[in-house]
Amino acid sequence: MRNRSGRQRGPSSGAHRAGAPRSTRGALRTYGALRAGGGRRPAGTRRPGSGGDVVAPALRVAAAYGWRLIVVGVAVYAVFVALGRFHLVTLALFAALVLTALLGPPINLLHRLMPRSAAVAVALVGSIVLLFGVLSLIGATVAGEWQGLRREFSGGVARIERWLEGPPFHLRDGTLAHLQEWVSRFVSSHRGTVISTALSGVDRLVEALTVVALALFCSVFFLHSGDRMWQWFGGQLPSAGRPSVHLAGRTAWSTFTGYTRGIVVVAATNAVLVGVGLFVLGVPLAVPLAVLEFFAAFIPLVGSPVALAVAAVVALAAKGPVVAAVVVLLIVVIGQFEGHVLHPLVMSRAVRLHPVVVALAVVCGAVTAGVLGAIVAVPLVSVLWSVYGALRTRRGSVAATR
Repeated sequence: MRNRSGRQRGPSSGAHRAGAPRSTRGALRTYGALRAGGGRRPAGTRRPGSGGDVVAPALRVAAAYGWRLIVVGVAVYAVFVALGRFHLVTLALFAALVLTALLGPPINLLHRLMPRSAAVAVALVGSIVLLFGVLSLIGATVAGEWQGLRREFSGGVARIERWLEGPPFHLRDGTLAHLQEWVSRFVSSHRGTVISTALSGVDRLVEALTVVALALFCSVFFLHSGDRMWQWFGGQLPSAGRPSVHLAGRTAWSTFTGYTRGIVVVAATNAVLVGVGLFVLGVPLAVPLAVLEFFAAFIPLVGSPVALAVAAVVALAAKGPVVAAVVVLLIVVIGQFEGHVLHPLVMSRAVRLHPVVVALAVVCGAVTAGVLGAIVAVPLVSVLWSVYGALRTRRGSVAATR
């Protein structure tokens, strides 16, 4: 059939649509609306087979965030596993960075009076002499108090046994003696295991010396030419990404140095308070316990209470339950002072993390990489968070200028 212009009508004519099935007529109406609207789909229609409106928007958002969180979790787990697998290299680099952060300011002061190489050598040699001096002081203290410690601990164990036999524990007579006999039999029956453990301790000593040597070697170059090393690394990157990398590097190093110097100040303050308190109470081994508190404070939220618990046990064995209770009270006071005075004043600028985040970081680091993970976890999370904040602020400023 032809129209007035002589052209044959196509299948889009009204007569043909009138006799077509209902589904075909709906498709033809959609096609005609699309042609009339310039290819835009009318409101209320969806592409056949699309099914995009089947999934709820909340579920789509949750899925988007879910896979991103999974990726981040896998990446963090891989980092901690790598730290645990290459723990010697990681520990050496971490120790070198700590030395660089601590010795940087005195080396800069010495550099005004002497060349940079001489300043680095003087600072490192002085640090080694100071460390060996502290260790020799601990050894001399233990050796001088050893005989008195044996008598005090023997009397302390007897006092603890009598105390446990009374109320409220009511232990049987000779319970601790039986325990000592059981320990002696266990050691004698597992003598081979003890000897192998002692031999493995020699291997641990060799590993420790290797870590110390590598840390000193790396710290020499970091202190002497760390800026040039960072500039060389930035020069190898594409020019478009250099500003972001330089900003991330400066922010990370500023956060790490702030954390390191802050935790050293907190640890030294805790050690002085513990040492003075134990000396006033007459607890033996006050200086070694203070040094133990200093090194334990590098593990946030966990290390300091453990070291002070050891001090409480020593006080209980040497001076009795009253002095031990005073030491426990000292633990509470020092913990409150550290949490409410030292950390807000010293660590607030460097570590802007909630205590819950710090606790989770320490636990996750300890689970995945042991003690090393517990030490590295908090500075690592702090650095990552500060870098993220700096890059986000930079992107916002760049977008605002555009």
